[in-house]
Amino acid sequence: MGIFNKLFGKKEKESLEQGLEKTRQGFFSKITKAIAGKSTVDDEVLDNLEEALVGADVGVETTVKIIDKIEKRVAKDKYLNTSGLNKILQEEIENILVEAPEDNSYSFQSGLPSKPYVILVVGVNGVGKTTTIGKLAYNFKKAGKSVLLGAADTFRAAAVDQLTIWSERVGVPIVKQSMGSDPAAVAFDTVQSAVSKQTDVVLIDTAGRLHNKAHLMDELGKIKRVIRKVIPNAPHEVLLVLDGSTGQNAVEQAKHFTAATEVSALAITKLDGTAKGGVVLAIADQFRIPVKFIGVGEKMEDLLVFDKHEFVDSLFSLDS
Repeated sequence: MGIFNKLFGKKEKESLEQGLEKTRQGFFSKITKAIAGKSTVDDEVLDNLEEALVGADVGVETTVKIIDKIEKRVAKDKYLNTSGLNKILQEEIENILVEAPEDNSYSFQSGLPSKPYVILVVGVNGVGKTTTIGKLAYNFKKAGKSVLLGAADTFRAAAVDQLTIWSERVGVPIVKQSMGSDPAAVAFDTVQSAVSKQTDVVLIDTAGRLHNKAHLMDELGKIKRVIRKVIPNAPHEVLLVLDGSTGQNAVEQAKHFTAATEVSALAITKLDGTAKGGVVLAIADQFRIPVKFIGVGEKMEDLLVFDKHEFVDSLFSLDS
């Protein structure tokens, strides 16, 4: 079935399919209606399919790209039926994800290119950023890696408290200061501690305010500069957390953050509670940034490493 099953097994595959149930139902109900009663693929079918994809929050730009590719393939075989269209659609959706610039073949068990491996986590308040950090910490620790958390979202008291609760729940240490402290100072202390303790993974939470791009850029830039005083090539990853249930609003957030800093990977949360999972395609296609993690439930195990083949396979899994 792909790398997902090789790395995680049947339980994780089931979690993925259950987590995508609402998206699959919404996605396929629209597509089924688009091609219902048609024996061949004609302009009307393609128009209906285009409308269905946009309705599934795939986004206009990505939808047009998918339809254009399908039109070219259909032109080669005028008698292609709707069953064949379903297969082509699946392939083209997977190709949208394949075109991301990095190989997402990854697991929590994988070796890390640097030690400590520093991940700077960004995203607006309410998207599940702190929860994602907690789940990442759990999964890295479960894989045998030592983890340190840095509470650099110092402008919101609840953020530090929430991360502290996660550190206690998972059983990993945390570096924090009082509310209103300089976020860069917290980040500096965190990586300094990680180096001295030879920690494997460092997860640094940052402010979740989307005020203005210049302020956000300055704040994240300062955090990066102080981190590099300790580890010259850090952070090794800037992970943007987006709420999949917000649909196209998540695309807008991605625009702001990618303009403000060099985002290298995405985590898309709350896919279990929405039928808008098609936004994963829009984000991956528009920003050419790999989706690395997806959240498909409340449990700590429900943050899954993203695999494009298994994601599309689960979307098109009609027997679930």
